[in-house]
Amino acid sequence: MGNHGVGELERQSAQPFEVDLDVFVDTSRSALSDDVSDTVDYQSLVEAASRVVTGPSFRLLEALAGAVADAVFEDERVERVDVSVRKLRPPLPFDIRSAGVRITRSRELGA
Repeated sequence: MGNHGVGELERQSAQPFEVDLDVFVDTSRSALSDDVSDTVDYQSLVEAASRVVTGPSFRLLEALAGAVADAVFEDERVERVDVSVRKLRPPLPFDIRSAGVRITRSRELGA
């Protein structure tokens, strides 16, 4: 749940959001060791994304997705991330399930 959107009412009332993360990391070490300390902590990534969504308001889904990407890059092992953010049941005069964006960020290009 988050308070994001262009309209003032969207920022005043929490709305449901859905976030998907595709995280790209070098898994060669963890594939050999089978040790969780050799890979990213997926729970931490989910918690970081959740903090962004439940945190301060953004007007644009693009800005929200960018902030989620920035939070994911706090783990230095992440090389690239694809972030999809969807606002479920957006307040539009059409019968649609969601509206969203998908962004890709790479560490070498700058988060």
